[in-house]
Amino acid sequence: MLQIKNLHASVEDKEILKGVNLTIGPGEIHAVMGPNGAGKSTLAAVLTGRPGYTVTEGSVTFMGKDLLAMAPEERAWAGLFLSFQYPIEIPGVTITAFMKAAVNAKRRAEGLPELKAGEFLKLQKEKMAFLKMKQEFAKREVNVGFSGGEKKRNEIFQMAMLDPMLSILDETDSGLDVDALRIVADGVNALRSPEKSAIIVTHYHKLLEYVQPDFVHVLKNGAIVKTGGRELIGAIESEGFDQF
Repeated sequence: MLQIKNLHASVEDKEILKGVNLTIGPGEIHAVMGPNGAGKSTLAAVLTGRPGYTVTEGSVTFMGKDLLAMAPEERAWAGLFLSFQYPIEIPGVTITAFMKAAVNAKRRAEGLPELKAGEFLKLQKEKMAFLKMKQEFAKREVNVGFSGGEKKRNEIFQMAMLDPMLSILDETDSGLDVDALRIVADGVNALRSPEKSAIIVTHYHKLLEYVQPDFVHVLKNGAIVKTGGRELIGAIESEGFDQF
């Protein structure tokens, strides 16, 4: 599904990623852990095409296509999704209006007809019920006045509606209490399937107690220095990242 080879990237002429190699197959959950400043969020930004990041070397293939040659919106249409660490507010735009525009943009890119109003509302109702969300939530303006947990629930709802092939959760657990963590974990676990994959970027172990990854990678000084199974989480918790 995703193959990253010798990826180097810079921000304002400062090299952050220094040769990242990573392969993700269908149905796999990968955790990318590391200390602050290791390059975790830079990796997420580069994969999703955020402006200001320059790839200087290496390649990224997604679903058989050159990901780095695609515009950010093309990456989203191809099935890539990013859950932001700090979701922004969009005053004056309801969640329903926002999601209808996003879903139909993806459908147009896939050569499918736009959903009619009734079809969209039916889909939205089904996804909200699946995630155990109150229907009134969709009437609110995007992230305006939301608690941390509500913002994360909204992101998981967006993920459910867009049905991406690969979801990237960029430190989505930052600053969340236990209840909010469970919201994120329950949503990710509910959406797991043999075809869909996820990258969980974090430097805490708590979220990974609820969403158990298949693979754990340690990113340090811009490169993956260790890969293993869930046993790595315990080693990091007890001895930190200095051991690698």
